[in-house]
Amino acid sequence: MRRSAEAHPLTHREVVDGWEAAIVASGLPVAFTDATRPRPRLAFGAPLPLGIAADAELIDLVLVERLPAWRVREALIALLPEGWSLVDLYDVWPAGPPLPGRVVAADYRIVLAEDAPAAIVDDAARVMLASRTLQRDRSRGTETIRYYLRPLIVDLRVHAGPPVVVRTRTRFHPELGTGRPEEVLTALAEAAGHSLIAEAIVRERLILADDPDAPGPPSATHD
Repeated sequence: MRRSAEAHPLTHREVVDGWEAAIVASGLPVAFTDATRPRPRLAFGAPLPLGIAADAELIDLVLVERLPAWRVREALIALLPEGWSLVDLYDVWPAGPPLPGRVVAADYRIVLAEDAPAAIVDDAARVMLASRTLQRDRSRGTETIRYYLRPLIVDLRVHAGPPVVVRTRTRFHPELGTGRPEEVLTALAEAAGHSLIAEAIVRERLILADDPDAPGPPSATHD
């Protein structure tokens, strides 16, 4: 699935509600949960942060009968939430592990404003990759959580452009957390000693544990 940059900045719960409404309205033979208020059996690979576009999101939808992809496409295409579009449809093994638990990383494309100094940003990216920890603070409700950003960064590259584009691959880790593109950009700006403004942030793809290029476990960090 693709989400355009023009899509309304909805929370993940609002996105799920929109998709569920579209699926119910489509008339597809969808499977429902056994909850008090049954909902379509729908699973997103990972929540998409507010204001971030996406090129290829992964969503699992369970049907009670097998249909050709073209019928599912025709049923859904006119009902999708605003700003969303279908990229591809394919069958998956229904007895496999849940989709969210299979996501181990994501690729992001960060397009910087025109005044971004490419050489300085590139040097800062190299400094970040050479670091062992990159200690950061993250707000969680009323608390501030200290964490290490570096183990969550698999790759970080700068393309001179114009415009300057930062591409980063970040982890989804059950203990360390998730590498967020805006936090990578903030750390990059601090390392560069220069304000960096993102004109656009796009999640290009989600990477599953069984993908050929899935990252291995992070290296240990030390204070």
